[in-house]
Amino acid sequence: MAAEVLAGQGARVVVAEAMPTPARKFLMAGKSGLNLTKDEPFTQFAAHYGGSAPVLRTPPGYLQNEEIGPEAVMAWARGLGVELFTGSTGRVFPVGMKASPLLRAWLARLAAMGIELRTRWRWTGFQGEGWRFEMPGGVEVLAPRAAVLALGGASWPRLGSDAAWVPWLAGRGVAVVPFRPANMGFRIAWSAQMARHFGQAVKGVALHVAGRVSRGEWVVTAEGVEGGGIYEVSAAIRDGAEAFVDLAPDLDAEELARRFARAPAKLSVGNRLRRVLGDPVRAALLMEWGRPLPAEPERLAARAKALHLRHQGAMGIERAISSAGGIAAEGLADTLELKALPGVFAAGEMLDWEAPTGGYLLTGCLATGRLAGRGAAAYLAAARR
Repeated sequence: MAAEVLAGQGARVVVAEAMPTPARKFLMAGKSGLNLTKDEPFTQFAAHYGGSAPVLRTPPGYLQNEEIGPEAVMAWARGLGVELFTGSTGRVFPVGMKASPLLRAWLARLAAMGIELRTRWRWTGFQGEGWRFEMPGGVEVLAPRAAVLALGGASWPRLGSDAAWVPWLAGRGVAVVPFRPANMGFRIAWSAQMARHFGQAVKGVALHVAGRVSRGEWVVTAEGVEGGGIYEVSAAIRDGAEAFVDLAPDLDAEELARRFARAPAKLSVGNRLRRVLGDPVRAALLMEWGRPLPAEPERLAARAKALHLRHQGAMGIERAISSAGGIAAEGLADTLELKALPGVFAAGEMLDWEAPTGGYLLTGCLATGRLAGRGAAAYLAAARR
């Protein structure tokens, strides 16, 4: 996105890509359908972003909704010839549910603009005032008039985002907030009885965390719990907020208590819970986290409506969907220029921001890329003047 903006302003642009092929994390996101953005009012959309360098809120200098938000992302994708559809939850996907057609169209447009893509070019730090790159043929040092860094955070390092850049920028005076996992699962020491449910989805429940409610699905795994419903509130859980599961969110406590009271007494505890809750996984969670189970229907219903999610901490950053942390806001100009390195701009997960899955991550990366590109273009124009 930054390269496209710069080339559109007449700059000669070289994209140095460390991996053999570009956009590997973009393609990974496309494996689940490529959720580009979420079609909702901008104020509601922007409220999902956090961190010291929020990318879509509106403090002075950061992106305003008329620059890039859900509508702009949809227009950008359609401009590449990709048809979109909006699901029942407001999430926006390509009709083909794949990332590769959009990526091919985008790379073709960039090439037509004269942008040069150099793959297997890995930045390995500074050499004097130059930028040192290693590639299969050796080493080359570049001295660009402006540079945009989009080196990623620390999640999924095998796709290229390994945070190797942190000491190089920190050594030049750039403040970096330590990376932490975001949009990740949580480790749980399950009892042996839960093994039969590993790999099964938890549906029709509500997660209550720090005043927020997630109704999305999640999965019971051998390691713990993962999935979109967990990711939506994972930042608050990671930061210490308690999570409570409502196993019957469409019933009030009184009705649930009546159903427990009507269940035949001759049934075993497990069968009784399965009959009332209508799902063996939900019944298993109640037995796992709710013991000792109260005998009174009213107390049992209350527990099922506010079941404490007991976990042993967040899963590692190496398998997290994204990461929190990165270049701190105080080290950034309004244009995403690094104050410690004039003419150097940063975008994407390098910056200290986070958001849940659901279209927010990709929109945030596109937004910061466009802003960094505009900042670099303005810097070059000022230098020419």
